[in-house]
Amino acid sequence: MHKSVYGPIGRSRTTRLAAGTQRGSVTLEFVILLPFLIMVLVGIFDLSLMMYDKAALTSAARVAARAGTVISVPPLSTSRIAAIAVSNASGSLISGGTNNPPTATATEQTDATSGNTLKVTLSYTYSGLLLGSAFSALTGPIMLSASAVMINQ
Repeated sequence: MHKSVYGPIGRSRTTRLAAGTQRGSVTLEFVILLPFLIMVLVGIFDLSLMMYDKAALTSAARVAARAGTVISVPPLSTSRIAAIAVSNASGSLISGGTNNPPTATATEQTDATSGNTLKVTLSYTYSGLLLGSAFSALTGPIMLSASAVMINQ
C-alpha cells in the first residue's frame, strides 16, 4: 500500500481542515436563516387560514341569501336572515380562541330589470393565529367581508 506524506491520498491536511470549517459555517448559516424560514411558513399558514375564513363567510352569505329568497310563509325578516348568516359563519370560522363574531346585514332591493333581490353582507375581523395577530397589531385589524345577492322567488 502506498503511503502519502499528506495523509490519505488525494487530500492534504489543509484541505481536510478546510472541509471541517466549511461544515461549521453551513451550520451557522442555517441557524441564522432558520427563524426567517419558520416565519415564512407560519405566514403561509396564517394566510391560508384567512383564505379559509373568507370562503366560510362567502358560503354563509350564500346560505342566508338562499334562505331569505325561497318562498316561505310567513317570509323571513331581514334580522332573521342576518341571524342565519351569523350562525352559519360562526360555526365554520377558525378564530383562534378570540371571541369576535361576524356582523351581518340583509337588505332587500328592488331592481326594474331583475325584480326584487336580497343582498346579505357579512363582515369579520380576522385576528390570525400566530403571525397574523402580530401583523394586525402593526397594521390594524384585517377586515374580511363577503356578500351574496339572490333574486326572490
